[in-house]
Amino acid sequence: MAVAAKRVSGAAAETLFSSDLVSLKTELVRAPSLAILLLLVAATLGVYKPWGLTRYGRRKQQERRTVEQQPDNGTPLGVKLFFAVIGVLVLVFIVLHLTGHGFESHAH
Repeated sequence: MAVAAKRVSGAAAETLFSSDLVSLKTELVRAPSLAILLLLVAATLGVYKPWGLTRYGRRKQQERRTVEQQPDNGTPLGVKLFFAVIGVLVLVFIVLHLTGHGFESHAH
């Protein structure tokens, strides 16, 4: 960095156009030019995108439709566990109530 600062600060106009800075000048032109080109390509593709789905997109959409159309007759495990826990709680409540330990303040 110090070398570059020294070259710039003490350089005359003739020195800046000398042949020892050709690689630096080329790099300073090449990198921004490539960046601008890539931005233009991305913008062009964004504007002129073909309408509709590609063949890949249509195939994936068809695969999703066939998977969604297949009936799933099995009950999920979470639902089964939920009903099992509710059933056990109801059974415990009934047993406690019938044995007289349910509601102590409840008068029969």
